[in-house]
Amino acid sequence: MYFDLDEDQRMLRDLVRRLLADECPPSVVRAAWPGGEVSLLEPVWRKLAGIGVPGLLVDETLGGTGLDETYMVALLEQTGHAGLPLPTVATVAVAAPLLAASPDRAELLADVLSGQTLIGCQLEASSTDGTVLVPHGQLVSAAIVITPRGLGLVSMAAARPVASMDGARRLAQVDLRAAVPLHVDDEALDLAVARATVGTAAELIGLSRRMLAITVEYVCQRTQFGVPVGGFQAIKHQLADALLAIEFAGPAVRRAGYSLATGDANAEREVSAAKALASEAATSVARTTIQCHGAIAYTTEYDHHLFAKRAWALAQEYGNAAAHRQRLAGLLGLRTDHPSRTIQKVAP
Repeated sequence: MYFDLDEDQRMLRDLVRRLLADECPPSVVRAAWPGGEVSLLEPVWRKLAGIGVPGLLVDETLGGTGLDETYMVALLEQTGHAGLPLPTVATVAVAAPLLAASPDRAELLADVLSGQTLIGCQLEASSTDGTVLVPHGQLVSAAIVITPRGLGLVSMAAARPVASMDGARRLAQVDLRAAVPLHVDDEALDLAVARATVGTAAELIGLSRRMLAITVEYVCQRTQFGVPVGGFQAIKHQLADALLAIEFAGPAVRRAGYSLATGDANAEREVSAAKALASEAATSVARTTIQCHGAIAYTTEYDHHLFAKRAWALAQEYGNAAAHRQRLAGLLGLRTDHPSRTIQKVAP
C-alpha cells in the first residue's frame, strides 16, 4: 500500500506547520531550557488548542475533533520538526483520550481540550523506589502514571525538578504514592501506549527532517578550499544515507498510524516496526549531521543541538530500537516470551 497523506491530512499538516513556524522558532525552544522564559510557550499552546490539537483523538460529542491516528501522525511530525517543547504526545495520544474514557473526569477533560491545563504522562515501568520521571513535568499540573495499583493521576505540585540532557523536556520526579486511581479499562490503556509509541516515532521523523534541513543549509554555505563543503562526495554520501533512513522510516510510522486507525490485527507489529525504524533513523541522522557540521555542532549557541538532544531522548522513550526489535521477534514467533504492555529499555 501507498501511505501518503490525503487532502484533509495535508491541510492539517500545513496549518500546524505554518502556526509553529510563526509561534515556535528556535528562540522559543530555547526559552523552555532552564533559565529561559517559559511564559513564551503559553501562546503557542493556546493557539494549538484553538485549532483542536489537544482533542484530536477525542470524540466530537465530548468536545474533541474526532479524528484518528493518521491525522495524529501528520500533526506530530510537525511538532517534532519544530522541536515544540511541550507535552504534545502526552496530551494528544494519552491524556485527552484516557480522560475521555473516564466518566468522572469530564471537568478536567474540558480544561485540557481548551488548553487551560497541561497533563503529562509516564506509562513506562516505574522505578524501584516508587517514583517516576515525568517529561515536561515542571510545566504540567498533573500526570497520568502507571502505579503498582494500576493507572493513576498524580498532582505535580510537589514534584522535584530533575536535570536532563535535553533541558527543554523539564523532567520532574514524582512519588507514585500520591496518585489517585484513574478508572479506564485495559484496552484503553493498551491503545494509549500504542498511540504514544507511534506519536513519539512521528516526532522523531520530524526531528530528523529538521536536523537534515539545518545541515543541508549549512554545508551549502560553509566553504573549504574556495568551494561549499556540500559539494564534497564524502558529505553528499553521508547526507544521502541520512535522507534514505528518514524516507524508509517515515512510511512505516504512517503505516502504524493507519493500523491503529483501522483496528488492524497486526497493529502491535506495525507499532514496534515504526518505533524501531524511527529511533534508528533519528540517532543516525543526529550523528551524521553533527559530523557534517564539524566543531560548531558541539556548541550550545547553535540551534542544531536543540533538535539532536530531543532526538536522543525520544529515541529511548517508549522503548528503544533494540527493545522493539526484540518485541517484533516475539510477535513473529521468533521468541517464546510474550510482548509486554510496557516496552522495557535494553542496550542496543
